[in-house]
Formats: sequence, C-alpha cells, structure tokens
Amino acid sequence: MRTDRRHLILGGLGLGGSLALHAPPAASPARSQEPFKISLAEWSLHRTIRAGELDPRDFAVLAREEFGLDAVEHVNTFFQDRATDFEYLHELKLRADGSGVRSLLIMCDAEGELGDADQAARRSAIENHFRWIAAAAFLGCHSIRVNAAGQGAPDEVSQRAADSLHRLGVLADPYQLDVLVENHGGQSSSGAWLAATIRAADHRRVGTLPDFGNFRISANEEYDRYRGVAELMPFARGVSAKSHGFDAEGNETHTDYARMLKIVLDAGYRGYVGIEYEGDGVPEKEGILLTKALLERVRGAWAGGR
Repeated sequence: MRTDRRHLILGGLGLGGSLALHAPPAASPARSQEPFKISLAEWSLHRTIRAGELDPRDFAVLAREEFGLDAVEHVNTFFQDRATDFEYLHELKLRADGSGVRSLLIMCDAEGELGDADQAARRSAIENHFRWIAAAAFLGCHSIRVNAAGQGAPDEVSQRAADSLHRLGVLADPYQLDVLVENHGGQSSSGAWLAATIRAADHRRVGTLPDFGNFRISANEEYDRYRGVAELMPFARGVSAKSHGFDAEGNETHTDYARMLKIVLDAGYRGYVGIEYEGDGVPEKEGILLTKALLERVRGAWAGGR
C-alpha cells in the first residue's frame, strides 16, 4: 500500500517531525582484506532502463548474475514516484536480498536545489530529500547522495547549501544514514568549494561521494580531477569510478585509474568503489565489464604490495 508523506513540520527552515519506519538501521560499509570492494551504480544502465529493457527492481539481480557484484547504488529518477510506495520498495529489497546484493545508497536528483535563494523552494527541496532518507533506510542503505546546487555568488550558494545539508544531516541521524554530496556540475565541481561547503555544514552525517569525472564547472572551466578528488577524500564515504572510454589496453581514456585510486587509498579509504560507466563507445554492459576489469587490475596491483 502506498504510504502518504507523514508529518513534516517545516516552520521557516526549522524542521521537526519524523517518519517511523519498521526497518533496521543502516550498517557501515562492508570491509575486507582487499584494498577496496567494487559496486555498480545504476546510472551505468540508464539507457537500458529508459528503453524498458530492465525493470529497476531487477537491477541488483543483474548486478549479481551478469557482473558478479554484491553491492549497488540506486538512482531515484528511475523510480521517482515510488519513494513512499513501500510495496514497490519491499519488492526491490526482496529481489536484492535474494541475490545476496546490498543496496549502498540512493543517488537523488531532480528534487530541488539545496542552495536555492528562495527559502520556500529550499524548504521544499529539503522535504523532498527527506522521503529518500526514509526509502534508503527501508532498503538498508548507508547513505543518500544529493547535490549542492543553487544560483548566485559561490559563497552565498555554499552558505545556503551548507545550511540545508546540516538540516538533512539532523533528519538522517536517527536512521543512522549519511547524506553525501557528489561533485556534480556547477560550483560543486570545484573540489575546494565543495570541501568548504561540507566543512560549513558541520554535521557528522554529511560527507562526500567523490566522482572521478564530474569536474566540469562550466562550458569554459574544468577543475583538475586529481586535485578535486584529493580535496574531497577526507569526507568520503563512497567513491564513484566514472568511465567514458577505453584504449586497446583497457585503460580509461580520461582518467588515470592507477593514479586516481592511489589518491583514494592514500586517504585511508577502504570502502566500495562504484562502477559508473557513462560512455557510448561500447554498449553499457560491455562498458561496465571493462570498468570492472580495470578496477580489478589496479586493485590486484595494490593487493600485491604495490
């Protein structure tokens, strides 16, 4: 049965109320003796899903059966109207659990700008994200991924986004869930800007999801991806291994994976690194396999004492 949005009291930007769900608290990311584990971001299959060739509820099943992976990152826009449809979420969870696959997080887009200058719009954005906190807790995720977006002077957007992130951290805390910001265009693609915003949010539940490739600030400005990831890693609770194309040796043509993963591991990170294939040079499933093989090759070199 579809559950309506519960009592969210949003006076000014003061938030109260809660959504009681009968779901266990999310656990910390899995650890192993390997330098990192590999997961799959649902966006890697966005063309397949949009073509109607994959039901999002079977995404985790596919991750296990075709790619041998045991953890996934969901994308909310593939089930945008299902955030409070607990029959749908239960079926998604049931299929993932049945395949031995863990849901790590939900990537949240199209829910309003957390750095919006209009207080009513920003209040609405916070409320819209709260329902995904509830959905993520139900699925057993450790986080939701959000965007720090807004219009205006960079310092002003940062201040507003930090305030919104702090409030989301307060809301997520009872669910033992984290709120992670990805470098995802605009000012958020500046590692220095986003790191400062996270520090200003000043909440233990607020962190980052560094993406190897999302460092385009504007049409004419691109931030150095290696510097950006290094700046974001102190706050990282997930990592997105973006890939677009590959050379004849199986190396990614935009990012030096060995160099980038050294930055990740030197920061002390030992969680999941998520495959996010976004290219169009090869079919999605082939791109996923190429990215996985590259990650495994670099991981093997590290495990071998490199």
